[in-house]
Amino acid sequence: MEAAFAIVIGVLAACGIYLLLRARTFTLVLGLTLLSYAVTLFLLSMGRLATARPPVIVAGASYADPVPQALVLTAIVISFAMTAFAVVLSLRSLGQSGSDHVDGAEPGAGAPKGRA
Repeated sequence: MEAAFAIVIGVLAACGIYLLLRARTFTLVLGLTLLSYAVTLFLLSMGRLATARPPVIVAGASYADPVPQALVLTAIVISFAMTAFAVVLSLRSLGQSGSDHVDGAEPGAGAPKGRA
């Protein structure tokens, strides 16, 4: 099961990096989202998920580690804020330049519209 989990994390990270390198803002936002999913799953896997263990420390018993859970919650909040910011930034760029290309102009077109 660990190998399948590692493969899923690798595929998500690879797809995210591939989409980050594309020239459109929508694929850039999707790439950021996939990369944040990969990081979240990686942080979750660091915690060595244990079942049937108490969440609080009891004398002589092993317990579930709360640190990876806190890291995952923090990563979820940060990735949501980052995705919202990237969407707003790409919409602003689309409205200002009239193109969803990362540089603001289609390849082979003239200079981007906007302020000089």
